[in-house]
Amino acid sequence: MAGTYPMSSYFMGKFITTRSLSTVGKSKPRTQSLIPKLISKLCTDPESISMASTDFGNIVWETPQGVLQPSCHEEIVDLVRNAYSDDNPSAPFPIAARGCGHSVRGQALAPGGIVVDMTSLASHQGGTGGGPAVAVSWSRSLGHYADVSGGQIWRDVLEETLRHGLAPVSWTDYLYVTVGGTLSNGGISGQTFRYGPQISNVYEMDIITGTEELMTCSPDKNPELFYSVLGGLGQFGIITRARIALDRAPKRVKWVRMLYSDFSAFTRDQEHLISKSGRDQDDALDYVEGLLLMHQGPPDSWRSSFFPEPDHPRIASLMDRHELIYCLEVAKYYDDLTENTVNRDLENLFQELSHIPEFLFQKDVTYIDFLDRVRKGELKLRAQGRWDAPHPWLNLFVPKSRISDFNNGVFKNIVLKRNITTGTVLIYPMNRNKWDDRMSTVVPDENVFYFVGFLHASGFDDWQEFDLQNEELLQFCEDACIEVKQYLPHFGSEREWMRHFGSKWRLFRERKAQFDPKMVFAPGQRIFDRD
Repeated sequence: MAGTYPMSSYFMGKFITTRSLSTVGKSKPRTQSLIPKLISKLCTDPESISMASTDFGNIVWETPQGVLQPSCHEEIVDLVRNAYSDDNPSAPFPIAARGCGHSVRGQALAPGGIVVDMTSLASHQGGTGGGPAVAVSWSRSLGHYADVSGGQIWRDVLEETLRHGLAPVSWTDYLYVTVGGTLSNGGISGQTFRYGPQISNVYEMDIITGTEELMTCSPDKNPELFYSVLGGLGQFGIITRARIALDRAPKRVKWVRMLYSDFSAFTRDQEHLISKSGRDQDDALDYVEGLLLMHQGPPDSWRSSFFPEPDHPRIASLMDRHELIYCLEVAKYYDDLTENTVNRDLENLFQELSHIPEFLFQKDVTYIDFLDRVRKGELKLRAQGRWDAPHPWLNLFVPKSRISDFNNGVFKNIVLKRNITTGTVLIYPMNRNKWDDRMSTVVPDENVFYFVGFLHASGFDDWQEFDLQNEELLQFCEDACIEVKQYLPHFGSEREWMRHFGSKWRLFRERKAQFDPKMVFAPGQRIFDRD
């Protein structure tokens, strides 16, 4: 653990007037006794500052003045309260909650301010009022649920809930990110078509707002705050606790990939499979994703070594012949009760599909191995020193009505022409009825839309090439009037943010004024002018 160093004069000035937690919403008397408490949790050593100055993207660098490592939510409340300097109350220092820093454009940074290490909160009594880090409970109205610290890593949530034979139903592909981080964005993967994003599977949260309050919110209690924070990009408050929906955990997974040379057949089959999206439908899949395979790349990517090694030459030959191959990836969970029927269910489903018959590959793995499938690739890259490379990612939601135009203009033209794609390109559909419009996240206004993720990994000297490709394909979408929406968005001006949010912009701005009127939180998103 990084040590703490003497405070700079900047921070000594900011923390001269520290306030008591008991004065939330009241006058704020000076309480000098809290100064050492905050200072002892604030790291200003070079290692801590360096860690908090960039993120997974390794493209943007912004230096904070310090990193707070809280042991309880009261310390975060104190920090927010002290963001308002008595000598200059109109210019508070910025605060950014950081989980694992898995953003790619500096969204979790706080230039000149304080980064709150939320994983530290999770390691101290779970950040759930002194209880365990992951507390599993049951109620007649909700069924099973888990109360989890906002700084808890999803992999640890999975491990603890499995002890009870339970698990959350909605996941991201990578589990070593925090609960608060994914709930601030959406939380998506191949389960989203059926179970909805992670923000649609939350019952309740505790939020520290920019008005110096710790508030509990749900669809029935403080609903305005509840819906604003879900997908709110950290703009309205810091999530210290979330109540996550749980269901009975399966034991094993049938994991299948099949290849297509025809994009129309590929998307038609994907859309057919996600139409079976009822949570009680026995013939519904639990996971549907897709991958773009290019002739200049290997069949497998760093994210997963799926295809049998002896089959690599014939897959590569297929890729060379067609230049672009589309891989449909599906999974169906099962347990002791469904073990005897799962194969038959899959066979019936696959009879309806139009993949290349001789290119179907199947694995049978444990549930936890399937959910944690990206970890092996991560550890391999870490061992090679390649994990910390720049990641000029671009993630988009594309309307179903324009996905064919996107394929022709982007995949078949821009991507092939530039011939620089390294890393995974994901493409899979979602059902809009699994998203709640009251939440802050913005998605296309069609019943079905696609997620397309360009998960590039580059060198430190060539990431700009990928950025140029990203800019070119965004320009193509604009010229072709394809109304894409960015997921994990990044924009350079308020005008672009207004366009992104569209009809939600006015409400988003009003919620900011209500819950963070001094614009303290999440400056790295660069949504509002803080001057």
